[in-house]
Amino acid sequence: MPTLSQRGAYLPSEDGPGRPTMADVARRADVSIKTVSRVVNGEPGVRPATAERVRVAVERLGFRPNALASALRRQRSGTIGLVIEDVSNPFYSAITRAVEEDARQRGLLVMAGSSDEDAARERQLVLALCDRRVDGLLVVPASRDHRYLLGELQAGLPAVFIDRPAGGIEVDCVLIDNIGGARSAAEHLLAQGHRRIAMVGDPETVYTSTERLRGLRQALAAAGIELDPRHVRLGSHAVGQAEAVVRDLLDAAEPPTAIFCGNNRNTVGAVRALAGVRPRPALVGFDDFELADLLAVPVTVVSYDPAELGRRAAALLAARVAGDDGPAQTLVVETTLVPRGCGEVAA
Repeated sequence: MPTLSQRGAYLPSEDGPGRPTMADVARRADVSIKTVSRVVNGEPGVRPATAERVRVAVERLGFRPNALASALRRQRSGTIGLVIEDVSNPFYSAITRAVEEDARQRGLLVMAGSSDEDAARERQLVLALCDRRVDGLLVVPASRDHRYLLGELQAGLPAVFIDRPAGGIEVDCVLIDNIGGARSAAEHLLAQGHRRIAMVGDPETVYTSTERLRGLRQALAAAGIELDPRHVRLGSHAVGQAEAVVRDLLDAAEPPTAIFCGNNRNTVGAVRALAGVRPRPALVGFDDFELADLLAVPVTVVSYDPAELGRRAAALLAARVAGDDGPAQTLVVETTLVPRGCGEVAA
């Protein structure tokens, strides 16, 4: 992992809103300003223990040498950074492909990495990309606090967040209509006569998961139905986890008659759990997935074009790199319900 002196981006100040100076760092670390300068700029001649003390002071104060950073930012590298959750997931691979295609047309290269839904890994990747002086960042965030990017943003680094908004900073973002999509899924199930509807989704720390739960609750509330808390199962990040959760739901004394899955991995896990189950609960998944329409009982899905998120985000970033300094924008990609299979309540 890059050291503080290498990466040149620091956490926000814990001592107040004012911008800290090199003299503040020197006082905090009990060293000279020259020593601070040497550590910040990666110069030799500082004892390891002293250098570490300076780095701790830099981190706590949120010090950022903006003049130097701005000068470096003006030197274009011809690259953009992309941090996604998991490139093996078709949703994220579609975004990556769209970003790469846009970059190719602009004569740029894409440097990409997967955070695996880990906030610390996300920060490590983002700051490593900053080290390499990318011209801009595209991020699918795992963290809910992105103030560690304040120094880079103030130095002129443009960033666009995809699928989830940034936390603690004002930047462009491209989102899916999570609430509207989930609401349409619930309304579809309600129209088929279902009243006991369960949700299986990502952990509640994931923005999209809580937004989709909100959409489900809204639809049920409009129908005068209260969502049974025993049927809300957030926390499944992988197919196997979702499969186990759905099996547990089916073993309950009063199992749900329908299941709404918060993303493609959860839906695949539900399909596995429901294989051979009779009567089979209705199933609606957020995100379409490969072969969903060719299963023995095709799966109804909330569909959208994930590549559109990548295209819009890449276009926003290109405009920022070109000098657009207008207020931060939020773009929303619409969803469509694709009904498939049998969703009526079993007699």
